[in-house]
Amino acid sequence: MENTQKITSTSNTKHTENKTGKKILKIAGIGLGAVVLAGGIAVAALWGNEIRTVASFKQIVPRNDEHMDGSIYQMNVAGDYYFDEYLEQGGAKSDAELINFVTGKITKGLLNMTIEESEIACSSFTAETKEGDRVFGRNYDMKKTNSCIVYTNPGGDRHASVSTVDLQFLGLDVDQDVTGLMDKITCLAAPYIPLDGLNDAGVSCGIYMTYQGEETVATDQNTDKPDLTSTTMLRLILDYADSVEEAIELVSAYDLHDSAQTSYHYMVADAEGNSAVLEWVNATDNTDNDGAARQLNVIYNTEDPRTQTAEWQCVTNFILTEDYYESEEDMKGQDRYEHLFQALKEKEGKVEDDNEAMKLLSEVGRRTWNNDDKNHCTVHSVVYNLTDRTALWVPNEHYGEEGYVFELSVK
Repeated sequence: MENTQKITSTSNTKHTENKTGKKILKIAGIGLGAVVLAGGIAVAALWGNEIRTVASFKQIVPRNDEHMDGSIYQMNVAGDYYFDEYLEQGGAKSDAELINFVTGKITKGLLNMTIEESEIACSSFTAETKEGDRVFGRNYDMKKTNSCIVYTNPGGDRHASVSTVDLQFLGLDVDQDVTGLMDKITCLAAPYIPLDGLNDAGVSCGIYMTYQGEETVATDQNTDKPDLTSTTMLRLILDYADSVEEAIELVSAYDLHDSAQTSYHYMVADAEGNSAVLEWVNATDNTDNDGAARQLNVIYNTEDPRTQTAEWQCVTNFILTEDYYESEEDMKGQDRYEHLFQALKEKEGKVEDDNEAMKLLSEVGRRTWNNDDKNHCTVHSVVYNLTDRTALWVPNEHYGEEGYVFELSVK
C-alpha cells in the first residue's frame, strides 16, 4: 500500500507540476503575445502612415534600357508628411538641412536619407481647350531616370495633389529598379521633391532650370524671412494655394535657396485662366552673380511682353524678365520656346483638347528636338487639366502607345 500510495502521490505531484508548467507557459505566452501586440500597436502608431505609404509603392511601367527608359512607379502618401512642421521650424536653407528634417520625422532618426543634386530642364505652356478647359503642359527633360507619380492628401487646410518626382534626387540608382525595402523607405521623402503637380483647387506649378550670372549662380536669398529650397517651394504651392495670386503671396513670404548649385524659375497657373512665371533676378546677367541679392519678379500672363495676351504663356530655360540678356545666344531653350510660341500664337492659345496639348509637347521632346547629346531625353510629359483636376501623363516620349498613357485625377 505504501508503494501504491507513494506511486499515487508521485503521480499526483507530477500531474500538479505539469499543470503548473502549462499554466506558466500559458501565462508566458499571453505575456509575450501582449508584448508583441503592444509593440505592433506602438509601431503602427509611430509609423502607420509610413507603412501604408510604402505598401502602396508599385511599378506601373517597366524599364527599357535600350530606349533610355527608367522605371515608372506610383505611390499614395498616407496622411500627413510633416510639411506643416517643416514650415513652422522656418523651412530649410539647404538640401542638407531639409534631409535632416525629413530623416528625423519620417524615420525618427533611425535611417539615413539623402537628396542628390540634379538639373531640371524642360518646357511648359498654358492654353485653353475647345471646351473652355484651362490646361498646363509640361515636359521634363533630363537623362534616363526612374520616376514616381505621387498622390498626397494631408487633410486639414491643405490640398490633395498629384505630382511627379525624379527618384535620382533621393540618391536612387537610375540603372536599377526600386525593389528593396530600404529604397522604398527612402521614397517616403518624395513629397518634398516634386518637379510639377496639380492640386484639387485647380492650381498647377512646374520648376525649370535657368542660366543666371556669368557662371550659373544659385539663388540664395538672405533676409529675415523663413527659408525654402527649390522643390519645397513647389510643395508649398501645391499644398496651400487656391489661385495664382495666393501662390505668389505664399512664395513672397519666404527666402528661396536653389538646389544643386544652379538657378530656377517657376510657372504657376490656375483654373480661372491666370498664370505667371516667377523669377528671382538682379538686373542683367553681368551683375547677377550674387544670389543673395536677387528679388522676386512676377511676369503675369496679362503682362507678358512676349505673348502680349492673357490667353496663353510659355516658359523654357531662359529668364523672361525684359532686358536681362545682352545676347539671344545666352537664352537657353529659346528654340523650344519659339516653337511653342508660334504654335500657340497661330491658334490664339487654343488647343482642341488635352491630347492636342500633349501633341504639342511631343513636338519639343528631346529625343527628336535638336538632340546633339543622345544621352538627353524627355523623361515625362504631362498635361494638367486645371478645370477638371485631371492629368494626361506619358513617360519617355511614348506618346499614344498602349500601356504608356495614364489618366490621373485629384478630384
